[in-house]
Amino acid sequence: MPTLFHSLLLTRSPLTRALLLGAGLLVIGGCREAETSAPAPLQGVAVHEVTTAAQALTTTLPGRATAHLVAEIRPQVGGIIQKRLFSEGETVKAGQALYQIDPQTFQAALAQAQATVSSARATLKAAELKAKRDAQLVKIDAISAESNESAQASLLEARASLQSALAAQHTAQINLDYTRITAPIDGRTATSSVTPGALVTAEQTTALTTVQQLDPIYVDFTQPSSTLLRFKRELAEGKLARSEQQDATRISLELEDGSTYAHAGTLTFNGVSVDESTGSVTFRAVVPNPDGLLMPGMYLKATLQEGVQHDAILVPQQAVSRDERGGATALVVVDGKVQQRELTLARAVDNRWWVSQGLAAGDQVIIQGLQKVHVGQQVQIQAQGQDKTLTAINDSN
Repeated sequence: MPTLFHSLLLTRSPLTRALLLGAGLLVIGGCREAETSAPAPLQGVAVHEVTTAAQALTTTLPGRATAHLVAEIRPQVGGIIQKRLFSEGETVKAGQALYQIDPQTFQAALAQAQATVSSARATLKAAELKAKRDAQLVKIDAISAESNESAQASLLEARASLQSALAAQHTAQINLDYTRITAPIDGRTATSSVTPGALVTAEQTTALTTVQQLDPIYVDFTQPSSTLLRFKRELAEGKLARSEQQDATRISLELEDGSTYAHAGTLTFNGVSVDESTGSVTFRAVVPNPDGLLMPGMYLKATLQEGVQHDAILVPQQAVSRDERGGATALVVVDGKVQQRELTLARAVDNRWWVSQGLAAGDQVIIQGLQKVHVGQQVQIQAQGQDKTLTAINDSN
């Protein structure tokens, strides 16, 4: 069925039809112009509202485990090793026998020393009797004073000889005792460098074995002196405060496989000098090691709490970008428009950045839709929050 407009065109004169056709074209053009001038929808973004909160300042430093006590076992007398009296890797007690050196030579030396002591005692006894008798005789002028003085001198000499013999006997006994080599401390033994039949010498440079006390165990770690100075300066300026809830001497440890060690350590020593070659300061912590999991030389990461910043600003990592110079930047929404801020980042905390400069509480940082907006653009906030998960923005916006 023809439309009304078509009917008018068919029933009117040529002039009328021309006027009607022109009017129709004007109406169509006006509609298209109205459609073209309609405002485009604003780009939607999700923002994170910046807040401040107390944040502990922790430092993770590399370290190495070292034994609490170490005793290198060396012979104090020479001889042939007869027996090894321990199993390698065994835990031993102080005073427990580790090796037995052939004692026969030292037993003979002790017997000779004991005989010398017996002879000296007999000589002393005779000298005492003669000195006593001569002392009585000189009183009645039965002997000369010179003879009496000689007897008294012989007595003193006999006493000295006995003391010398006793000392030699004691030395011989010590040397005999040294043929049984014992552990000076409680600890775990290392491998043995000798076997029965080996010849050893007194105070040789090669240790027979090593005994290490591993519970507790030391962990030594280093910190750059520049970092230590910055921390002390920030404490003095009030930017950081000492933690009152957590013991600053407590440290936690991370093992080589990334797992957390079950026992916390205690910081016992702060370095008193700076290593000239590395520019670092050494710290030492005592760590419980009841299961023997930590071994000397093991690489560890020590985390210690240095202080607390009460107005710290942390933002999600996806809110921070890098410019062509590598500087950190973020886009914020101010009065509905996008602005760019240059940031100074202190460190990463889990999945967030600790921002020291560039943002303030209340700023709305864009965390979703960053690739679709530019500086100065008018945008619409579709989702916002603080530390909670935000509603994702539809990619079609």
